[in-house]
Amino acid sequence: MNLALREACENDLDAVLAINNAAGPGILPLDGEHLRRLYANADYFRIAEVDGHAAGFLLAFREHAAHDSPNFNWFAERHPAFVYIDRVVIAGNMRGHGLGRVFYADVHSYAEVRVPLLTCEVFLEPPNDAVVLFHGTYGFRELGQQVMPDIGRRVSLLGKELCSFAFVRDTYLAQGGLPDLPWLRSRDVPARAPRRAAAQA
Repeated sequence: MNLALREACENDLDAVLAINNAAGPGILPLDGEHLRRLYANADYFRIAEVDGHAAGFLLAFREHAAHDSPNFNWFAERHPAFVYIDRVVIAGNMRGHGLGRVFYADVHSYAEVRVPLLTCEVFLEPPNDAVVLFHGTYGFRELGQQVMPDIGRRVSLLGKELCSFAFVRDTYLAQGGLPDLPWLRSRDVPARAPRRAAAQA
């Protein structure tokens, strides 16, 4: 199995939509217009390819994003800086191969040099012990709960403190910015601006 993580592009959106809407009740469905808005405004949008085919994706936003999720807004009202995982979805035939952990390790590395907190939510209705356990073993803890207004389902709002951020902030961000390294440069927010502008045109 050949696995690669890469930035999402506009040509991926049909595959992303199909994977998302086949995921079941744990993932809210999308339509094409909503997905294009997410694509235009996401700070992190990566695809997992297995043997050249899309096998899953993770979509996340910084605190300044134009994002209308009530769960994102819950965090924005309480925390000045964070990365919010809006959704991570693995294609049905690729589940059980550890792609979720690969994505979480990757978004963790993205977040820990930028913000002190990585956030997400999990549905509590219907209960999903596997998802709760996954996040607990990855270091997330519950910061609160709310009922999503449009769908009436209760969610647990989770956060993981990124202990490396204080070092990065004091050593690099406060001294002019991150080092000019390929693995950081290719993932920086300004590098994504042309894609946003194209998606909004």
